Amino acid sequence: MQSTTSSHHHHHHTEEHFEQSATVRDIVIGMADGLTVPFALAAGLSTAVSTNGIIVTAGFAEIVAGSIAMGLGGYLAGKTEIEHYDAELKREYSELTTHYDTERREVKEIFAGYGLSPESQELIMCEMEKDHDKWVDFMMRFELGLEKPDINRARMSARNIGVAYIVGGTVPLMAYIFTETPNEGLIYSSIITVVCLMFFGYFKSKATGQDPVKGGFRTTMIGVLAAAAAYFFAHLFTNL
Repeated sequence: MQSTTSSHHHHHHTEEHFEQSATVRDIVIGMADGLTVPFALAAGLSTAVSTNGIIVTAGFAEIVAGSIAMGLGGYLAGKTEIEHYDAELKREYSELTTHYDTERREVKEIFAGYGLSPESQELIMCEMEKDHDKWVDFMMRFELGLEKPDINRARMSARNIGVAYIVGGTVPLMAYIFTETPNEGLIYSSIITVVCLMFFGYFKSKATGQDPVKGGFRTTMIGVLAAAAAYFFAHLFTNL
């Protein structure tokens, strides 16, 4: 009984940890991307218009469109993950019927990789054969490396990414709300956004398993280059 309770607590802890990691990843990705596009848009408009009101209006319009697009992307990614898992689950059940001996051998190969003796492999296999659901679950986890996705994950991911994009996108625009001229707004917006891009680029890379320092630098450079390009071309066309 104690072992079952311990196993349940461990499983619950694992799920909770996974859920928190996924949520953090969604928020960081949404916010880091949200910082980039409105920042570049505002920078481009700074040289083309004479009042901050137009920049703020256009910026928030982009944030609305961007948050919907990003949120929808997160939703579709979550749905695809569920569909992929369900398809592989169906295939594993089918293979238990059509390729029973092959599936049996694959289980033994997995345990052989952990250094278990042929006798121990056979003993575990005999126990596993009694419950096909657990057998399939084992193959999904250890052969295919797939964890069962949360059915609410797609909806939660869409919400988290969308809201984070709105928050991130609002940051570069705040400078234009509290300053008098586009050039003044651009200076303060650039300082605030570069710091935020470095910060969220760092954590975005950490959340997705990449080098955080390189990721922070890369995210910052993308934002800066996008803003510089927008500013340059807007300036170029304004002076034509």
